[in-house]
Amino acid sequence: MQRTKAAAGRVIVLACLVLSGCAPAPELPRAPIPLRNPTAPVASQANATLERLQGSWIVVQGAGLTPGAELAFAGDRVTIDGAALPVRDLSAGRFSLAGEELWVHWLDADDRTAAIGEPGGARVWIMDRTGAPRERLDAARGILDWYGYDLGRLSGS
Repeated sequence: MQRTKAAAGRVIVLACLVLSGCAPAPELPRAPIPLRNPTAPVASQANATLERLQGSWIVVQGAGLTPGAELAFAGDRVTIDGAALPVRDLSAGRFSLAGEELWVHWLDADDRTAAIGEPGGARVWIMDRTGAPRERLDAARGILDWYGYDLGRLSGS
């Protein structure tokens, strides 16, 4: 009888471990209403690669990612405020983050500030290495405006 209880306990523990491995990966939050006018032109910056995004970033403005959120690109993972998500380069300034396609709309020449968005308008953000992009913030906002994002819906400085 004792042996049966121990075996049953091991089965329960094993089942929990298997099920926990099947838990869905964390998802990025979505805007309730699209943030981008679908009739506006949209493009990604072809030379913006995941390699150029490697390292730490701070969201300075955004919708779908909170200003102040910390991102860290490292290999095939992006950590957003402590949650690690898989990332994959799709080429030409486009990547998949946790299965969602995101585009780098603008990345400055020195890889200090980037404007990233989901082309359907589910989310958009501007991130900077230091959190203080200065004049680069205006450049990023100008690109996002051109691509039809509603800048009035961005949170942050």
